[in-house]
Amino acid sequence: MQLPKNQKELLENLETLINQTYKIENEFIELKNILNGVIEFLPQALWVIDKNGEIIIKNSKADEFDFIPKTGEIEYKNRFFLVQSSNIKDKKIISATDITKQKRNERLIAMGQMAAHLAHEIRNPIGSISILLSILNKKCNQSEIIQEIKSALFRVERIIKSTLLFSRGIKLQKKDFNFQDLADDLKKAIKYYSFSKKIEFVFPNENITIYADYDLILLVFQNLIFNAIDAIEENEKENGIIKIDYWLKNNSHIFIITDNGKNFEDKNILFEAFKSTKTKGNGLGLALSKEIIKKHKGKIELYDKEKGFIITLPNK
Repeated sequence: MQLPKNQKELLENLETLINQTYKIENEFIELKNILNGVIEFLPQALWVIDKNGEIIIKNSKADEFDFIPKTGEIEYKNRFFLVQSSNIKDKKIISATDITKQKRNERLIAMGQMAAHLAHEIRNPIGSISILLSILNKKCNQSEIIQEIKSALFRVERIIKSTLLFSRGIKLQKKDFNFQDLADDLKKAIKYYSFSKKIEFVFPNENITIYADYDLILLVFQNLIFNAIDAIEENEKENGIIKIDYWLKNNSHIFIITDNGKNFEDKNILFEAFKSTKTKGNGLGLALSKEIIKKHKGKIELYDKEKGFIITLPNK
């Protein structure tokens, strides 16, 4: 039976309408997927809330929160967030941007400025005390006590130098030098560093020529060796060993500094300024060392085979 012409046209139009509806629905699903992808790609946590206060859209970063934050700066799980909101028709959009790094930098700048001011104030009396100790050493026989005081002053002077470098910024003055000269100065510095246990120090014997800032590289090795001494002092072993291994690889100087001291308590904060798990120190040594090596276009990182650090410096 053949349908009347008007019914046939009606069916054809209906079929066309259904096909267009499917097409529009598929396009809508595709656009929704793209929108969800964009929302997921955003660096902020994001919520879209309807007029009844129900969440209709959110991304995975928002899942890290067990609540919907209010606008302003908030601290949550040891991180800082800037929460902002806006309204589109009857929908409310809330975003939370992680500003932890920015807040940390602001704190470091403030702490660095304060520390630099204190370092300047301390340095003058330290110089006067050093001169008075030299005079006193000539006039009395209390050399052991004077040596202990000099060791304490050496530690304070090293902290002052690190603090000023950290606050002012690092400027390199490169030159060629032999590592054996650096090792000799390290051995002299070790004599000024107070420790009670018997520690063996092993340095490389190779003829190693390095093009770098001598004073800054010396400071890096001092920091790592003194940290190792402190770790040995804090563990239960009676004797300690600190070893520096060296080889030249891919036109780079590779130094590995290891020790048998106490293990790192928190590896995540090792290179963060003003953070330390040690009983001694101000938490600047490793942070400053990393910046110095970075300025030399090298890198310093944890050594994964033993307890220690690996330093890579370009060979010119």
